Amino acid sequence: MPAPDPAPLSRDDVDALAMALPEVTNDGTPEHPAYAVRGKGFLFWRGPRKDAVDPETGERLADVIAVVVPGADDKEAILQSGPPWFTTPHFDGYDYVLVRERDLPQLEYVELAEIVADAWASRAPRKLVKEHLG
Repeated sequence: MPAPDPAPLSRDDVDALAMALPEVTNDGTPEHPAYAVRGKGFLFWRGPRKDAVDPETGERLADVIAVVVPGADDKEAILQSGPPWFTTPHFDGYDYVLVRERDLPQLEYVELAEIVADAWASRAPRKLVKEHLG
């Protein structure tokens, strides 16, 4: 009998991946978590903003997650992979990609884990990254 499909990714998976990394704090609220390493943010839930609206309803999106990426090339590569990753003009010139919480099930666990770890590594001190990731 084949193994059952793993459960779809959720907010809890994002939290577990972020909090498993060294020296991470969640300085946000339960509704809008904000993860940081030594005070430098690397992943956070955004509140509804005018730059991110549902194309079908025009409603501001309340479930957007912003994730730091190591650089512009990384941002472009992730965006080129297509949905569920996206950006808005507000993030032009910034090394962030966006994903909606409702779209997390479209991601593979390994992809999400890699992106969260890369976000952490881009903000953590080099010595801490080397100790943790080698």
